[in-house]
Amino acid sequence: MIICRCEEVTYGQLVETATTYDCTARELKLRTRAGMGYCGGRTCRNLVDSIANKVQPRNEKQVSLKYQPPIRPIHFGDLGGVNE
Repeated sequence: MIICRCEEVTYGQLVETATTYDCTARELKLRTRAGMGYCGGRTCRNLVDSIANKVQPRNEKQVSLKYQPPIRPIHFGDLGGVNE
């Protein structure tokens, strides 16, 4: 079953990586690229975080994964409404 559609990371890959390396959610994200695709983790962030939390329960110093919106370049003229 594919968890991260953008990077095509499966549930099996996530569980195997988390178990092998005893990963936190951030480490799991960096090792598998789950949550680093076009959507920025909006669809798979919670699942990646929960898989990592099952393998290595979160302590008070660890935070859950964040997500960010996709970024697209835009010209300053488009922002200010100035046409050349």
